[in-house]
Amino acid sequence: MSVLQTLQERSNNTCELCSSPQDLKQYTIPPSLNENVANDILVCSTCLEQIEEKVDMDVNHWRCLNDSMWNEHVPVQIMSWRMLQRLRNHGWPQDLLDMMYLDDEALALARATGEHEDEANKIIHRDVNGVILESGDNVVLIKDLKIKGSSQIAKQGTAVRNIRLDHENDKYIEGKVGPTLTVIITDYVKKI
Repeated sequence: MSVLQTLQERSNNTCELCSSPQDLKQYTIPPSLNENVANDILVCSTCLEQIEEKVDMDVNHWRCLNDSMWNEHVPVQIMSWRMLQRLRNHGWPQDLLDMMYLDDEALALARATGEHEDEANKIIHRDVNGVILESGDNVVLIKDLKIKGSSQIAKQGTAVRNIRLDHENDKYIEGKVGPTLTVIITDYVKKI
């Protein structure tokens, strides 16, 4: 059974956040790059557009989190926690956050994207031109770089796909150069 089929069965073909049966899509929760049941949820296009910040947040739409935060599946709990964190300045989401419980491992995963940080304290990764980098972006190297711990040299112009952000240092990203997963300094990359 595919991941999508498992998610559809798990959710009874409804959005796992708002229960809408319309236009459902599989969503992999960042910073994970692997599609599997432990990292994915089934969401409607309305939730997805707001999760990915393609449209402004509709605060009233997210009142559904009052139910989804109690879901038995950890990925749904994590995404509910993150959305409540984004909305916490509206009053009622903070009340729900105060009631919500995540075990230590789930809480660490939920905090991985920095949703809980105030805007002033968030770490923002920028490429050499000052363009903001996000997890999953593709970048290109602007200079030859020696891969630490190997004799390999990553040539200027090499594309690094599906980067991951270091949430403790705004200068570090992770990505695969050839078969090697390596840390790259943001001063040497340009977003493509």
